[in-house]
Amino acid sequence: MTDLGTRLSAIDALIAEAARTNGRDPGEITRIVVTKFHPYSVVRDLHDLGVRDVGENRQQELTEKTAEPPLDGLRWHFIGQAQTKKAGAIRRSAQAVHSVDREKLADALHRAAVDDDRLDVLVQINLTQDAGRGGVVPDEAQRLAEYVLGLPSLRLRGVMGVAPLDEEPASAFARLREISDGIRSLESGATWISAGMTGDFAEAIAAGATHLRIGSAITGPRPDRG
Repeated sequence: MTDLGTRLSAIDALIAEAARTNGRDPGEITRIVVTKFHPYSVVRDLHDLGVRDVGENRQQELTEKTAEPPLDGLRWHFIGQAQTKKAGAIRRSAQAVHSVDREKLADALHRAAVDDDRLDVLVQINLTQDAGRGGVVPDEAQRLAEYVLGLPSLRLRGVMGVAPLDEEPASAFARLREISDGIRSLESGATWISAGMTGDFAEAIAAGATHLRIGSAITGPRPDRG
């Protein structure tokens, strides 16, 4: 717990420094702690340290962790690639889905709605030249955003992106910001930019990121799954 708190404080200090360097208020940036492969006890410890936003990449792990006794004010973000057949399970567990990259997935999440609840979603943008990577190609981003806006149980919050390994993060996040600006012209409330992980969150903050996805720099090395 002591080490966890030390790492959390250190990352938060770096986030605040990057925000102030770029003339931004650190309070406008949401730090999502990714707990992939870590036990639920880590989630409880994070909650005790004041963390209220956590993320998972895999539906099964998200479902398992959210089946535990709920923690006050904790908000779950699904940030991984999603299969349409698992959309219902994801929707039952997450308050926000960052990885909507096709109409079929948007439809599946919409069909899984219960009563009048609305799900926060982001359009994931593929910032690479690899068509096999997750995310919609930039030229199709606005079209997909318009489609999501037509589904009343989904609330379009903005965009998500992952910087390519073979490009400077700053230039990739600049493109993401441009796409975000275009989508905000369709929906003024779509202000979220989910970008930046341990190695590039400073560049993401400089480009206007509102949500950072940070894992092992806070949680420590992932447990051996083998």
